[in-house]
Amino acid sequence: MNTLTTVLGYPRIGPRRELKHALETYWRTGDQDALEATGRRLREETWQQLQGLDSVPGNTFSYYDQMLDHVQLFGLTPARFRQLGLSPLDTYFAMARGRDDVAPLELTKWFDTNYHYLVPELDGTTTFGLEPDKLLGELAEARALGVELRPVLIGPLTFLLLSKATTPDLNVLTLLEPLLDQYVELLAVLDQAGSGWVQLDEPALAQDRTPAELDALLRAYDRLTAAPDRPNLLVATYFGDPGDALPVLAATAIEALAVDLVSAPGLVRRIAELPSLRRKTVYAGVVDGRNVWRTRLGDAVSICTDLRAVVGRLGISTSCSLLHVPYDLEVEDELDPAVRDRLAFARQKVDEVVLLGRAINEDYGVLVDLERVKRRLPNESDLLRDQAVRERVTGVRPEDRQRVPYEERRTAQQALGLPALATTTIGSFPQTADVRRIRTDLRAGRITQSEHDERLRTEIRRAIELQEELGLDVLVHGEPERNDMVQYFAERLDGFATTRLGWVQSYGSRCVRPPILHGDVSRPGPITVGWTSYAQSLTARPVKGMLTGPVTILAWSFVRDDQPLATTADQVALALRDEVADLVTAGSRVVQVDEPALRELLPLREADRKAYLDWSVGAFRLATGGAPAAVQVHTHLCYSEFGAVITGIDGLDADVTTIEAARSRMEVLGDLGSIGFRRGVGPGVYDIHSPRVPSTDEVRALIRAALAVVPADRLWVNPDCGLKTRDWPEVRDSLRNLVSATREVRATLG
Repeated sequence: MNTLTTVLGYPRIGPRRELKHALETYWRTGDQDALEATGRRLREETWQQLQGLDSVPGNTFSYYDQMLDHVQLFGLTPARFRQLGLSPLDTYFAMARGRDDVAPLELTKWFDTNYHYLVPELDGTTTFGLEPDKLLGELAEARALGVELRPVLIGPLTFLLLSKATTPDLNVLTLLEPLLDQYVELLAVLDQAGSGWVQLDEPALAQDRTPAELDALLRAYDRLTAAPDRPNLLVATYFGDPGDALPVLAATAIEALAVDLVSAPGLVRRIAELPSLRRKTVYAGVVDGRNVWRTRLGDAVSICTDLRAVVGRLGISTSCSLLHVPYDLEVEDELDPAVRDRLAFARQKVDEVVLLGRAINEDYGVLVDLERVKRRLPNESDLLRDQAVRERVTGVRPEDRQRVPYEERRTAQQALGLPALATTTIGSFPQTADVRRIRTDLRAGRITQSEHDERLRTEIRRAIELQEELGLDVLVHGEPERNDMVQYFAERLDGFATTRLGWVQSYGSRCVRPPILHGDVSRPGPITVGWTSYAQSLTARPVKGMLTGPVTILAWSFVRDDQPLATTADQVALALRDEVADLVTAGSRVVQVDEPALRELLPLREADRKAYLDWSVGAFRLATGGAPAAVQVHTHLCYSEFGAVITGIDGLDADVTTIEAARSRMEVLGDLGSIGFRRGVGPGVYDIHSPRVPSTDEVRALIRAALAVVPADRLWVNPDCGLKTRDWPEVRDSLRNLVSATREVRATLG
C-alpha cells in the first residue's frame, strides 16, 4: 500500500498576522462579521495549501486557543463567565482575557514550547455537555470547498491532565468516565457528519505518567474504540517518547498512531518490538514541527524505510503541529542566502512531507541526491564558527559563575535605600502605535537616526515621569527602542539572523518573530547602555538595566542543532556578561536579567531535568557572575507552575526574583517556602495578560497573602510581567492602585 502523508496541524494567525489584527479590531469595535470573514478566509487558504497531502487536518483553527475551544466544546464555561450574560463569542473572549471584575482563566505554557494555553477549571460539581456547532460548521465549510477534513481534538487524558482542579484534593481523573461519554457522543456525531478519521492529540504521554494514569489511558481508548458509531482513530503523541504509554496504545484497537521521531528517534526500535503495530498505520513524524531547519531528506527516507518494514502501513507527517513555526520562507528575501538555504517554514515543511511520500512510494534516490547538493551540514558552514568565542567558552572557570554570598550582597545593597515592600515594574511600558511608528519611519527613511533617537528619548522621559509621579521605588526606562525582548538582542549579536514575516503565535493575538541562531554568538558592542544611562540621568531613583537572559534567548529563538544547547547558552551568557559589566561601569546599581522561559525548556521527563537545570542555571550565573556585591541583580520568570524548577530558581542566586503569580493567587509562594528561599521575591499582583485594572482592594489582598509567607523586607510588589501589550490608561490606573495598596499595607507594618 502507498505511504500516506499528512501534517498534525498548521499555523492559524495568517501569514501577515491577519487574525491578530482582526481580533484586536473586534475587541475595539465589536464587528463580529469582519472577524468571522477573516477566520473563513484564513481557513480556506490553509486548506488550499494542504491539498497535496493525503489527509488534511481540521479543527486546528482557533480564535484564541485550542484548549479554550474544548472548554466550550464540552460545556465547561465556569459560572462566573456564564453569569455575565454575554454572547457565546464574547463569553469565549472573557474566559481568555477577563472582563470587569471577573478574572480570566489561568494562562500557562503548552508543554515545553513557547505557545500558551488557557487552563480549564474543574471542580466537584463539574458536568459536561456537548456543544459541537463550531466543529461541525468547519467540516461543512470545508466540504463545500471540496475538502474532506480529519478533525483534530485534544485527547481525553491530555485534556484532563492539563486542567486545573479548583476543588481541594479533586483528582481530575475521577471525571474521566463522564468526559468519555462526551467523546463517544462526539465521535458518533462526526461519524454521522461523514468524517472518516479523527485525530486525538495526547502529548501528555511524553511526560512521566503514573500507573493510574496509564490505566486511565487504556480505559479511555478501550472505551472509545468500542463505540458503535465512530470514525477511525489516529492518536498523535509528540514532543518526546511516549514511554510506557506506547505499548498501552499499541494494545488498543485504535487504527493509527503518530509518533515524534525528531525528538525520539529511538522509537523506531521500540515500535519494531510491538507486534500489534504490524496491524496499524503508524505515522512517522520525521519533519520537525518545532524548528526551522530543513529536513535531511536522505536520513528521513532511511528512517521511514526501516519503519515501513515493521508496521501495518506507513504514514509520513510532521513531528507535531506546524503551529510552532512561521508560515512561508519564500517571503524572506532579506535573509543571507547561506542561512536561508538551510531553512524550511510551514509551507516548505508540507512540501517536504509530500516529497518524502513520493520518495518512499516511487524513487527516493533523486531526493537523496538533492539532499547532498542543497544542504550543507551545519558543522561544515563557515557561518557557524568563531574560534575566539569557542576558546572563551572553553576557558570559563567555576568561579566565573559565582558571586559573593547573598548576605554580603544584601548588606552592600542597603545603600540603595529601598523601603520594605519595594515597588517596581518588570521592564516594558506600552508599545503604542506611535512607538512602533518611530521604528517603521526609520526603516523607511522618513526620519534620520538622530530624529529616531530623540523621539525614543521622549518616550523614555514619559515613562520615568509617570513612575516618579506614581511613587515607584525602582524604575525602568520602558524599552521603547525594543521590538521584542529577544529579537532586539538578536539583531545586535553576531550569530543570529532575523526575519521580516516569520511570525509565530504565542497566545491569542500575541505573536513573536523568533530569531534564528545559526552561528557562534558574540557581542560586537554595548547594546542597552546608552538608553539605560539616559533614563538614569532623569532621576535620582535607581533605574534597572534590562537584559534578556541566555536561556530565554535560546527558548525564544530557533536554535542551531549541531552542538549542545549548554555550549550555545554559555556563548550567549558571555555576551551578556560583557553587557552587565558595561552597565555597571556606566553607573547602573540594579540590573535585571530576565529568564521567563526557564520553566519552558524544562525537559518533560524527570530523568532529564537535572542536567538541564545544571547548564541553564550555570549560564545565568555566568552572565551575572561578574556583578559587584553592591549591584542588585534581579531576574523575572513567567507563567506559574514553578514547582518543577524551584531548585533552579534558588540556584540562579539572584538578589530579587519577580514571578508571575496573580492568576494563580500566589500559589508559587508555597513552592518557594518549601525550599527555604531566603532572597528577595516579587510575586506579581497585577495580571497584565488581561485588560482589567486591578482594584486597590484586590492588590492589597494579594500583598497580604504574600506577607503570610515572605517577610516585608524581602517582599517586592510588582506586576506579573512587562506592560508592553497594555495601553497607557490601563497602566497608569493599575500602577496607581498597586502603589496605593502597597502604601496602605506598608503603613500597617511594625
